[in-house]
Amino acid sequence: MAVDGQGRPLRVIVTPGQRGDVTQAAALLAGLTPRRVLADKAYDANALRQIIASMNAEAVIPCNPTRKVLIPYDCEAYKARNLIERCFNKLKHCRRIATRYDRRTANFLSFILIAAALQWMR
Repeated sequence: MAVDGQGRPLRVIVTPGQRGDVTQAAALLAGLTPRRVLADKAYDANALRQIIASMNAEAVIPCNPTRKVLIPYDCEAYKARNLIERCFNKLKHCRRIATRYDRRTANFLSFILIAAALQWMR
């Protein structure tokens, strides 16, 4: 999921539970013009950092502990990453989303988009 500076959802892509989300990061960022991209350690990949740099944005991503040469990041800006966690929390207030009653991805995504639209209306 990609959110704006106020924690409202911009884009949502559902992935299988066993797949890493970094594979969808480029699709989430396509067409957006952020000043900064905040992500957790799971998104620490050179390819993603290059995509962010090509967008003339700053990558605020802490390094994975396995990285040999640590890349510095803005710790104060990283504190705003909790906006995405808050967004997920608000979406999970809908019991249907939190427990994933829907077996089909299309139905599940539909309800996520409805809940996301409700967040924009608040």
